[in-house]
Amino acid sequence: MRTHNFLRLLDHNRVTQAIKKAEGRTSGQIRVFIQRGKFEDDALPRAERRFLQLGMQKTRDRNAVLIFVAPRAHKYAVVGDVGVHEKCGKEFWTKLVGDMRAHFKNEDFNRAITLAINEVGKLLAAHFPRTGDTINELPDEIVQG
Repeated sequence: MRTHNFLRLLDHNRVTQAIKKAEGRTSGQIRVFIQRGKFEDDALPRAERRFLQLGMQKTRDRNAVLIFVAPRAHKYAVVGDVGVHEKCGKEFWTKLVGDMRAHFKNEDFNRAITLAINEVGKLLAAHFPRTGDTINELPDEIVQG
């Protein structure tokens, strides 16, 4: 699917509100990145590079998560910083990506992305609860590139 069509179908407000709600219970940070264009290689290395380019490794508790979607390439990945990964391990990411897959196959993109946000939010709230000095370290809006 062409990226502009995907972006037109994506409910930006719904996604942003899901991020705000999830982050309301945690000091963790969640971002959604939509990759333009097509590529043949695996999405995970691209997502890891984008994570670094967005400065997501600079959060105070190393507890940021990136949901990376490349609609034209029909690929996606979820990347958590070291603080998050230490808490959940590879199994969490594998299950999350599997849960998203069915919604992407049915072209229910909003559900796939908000499901990921909600599950990541639960994980972050359990291990990085919101405290009095919690600040929003990263923007909540969808990023494109």
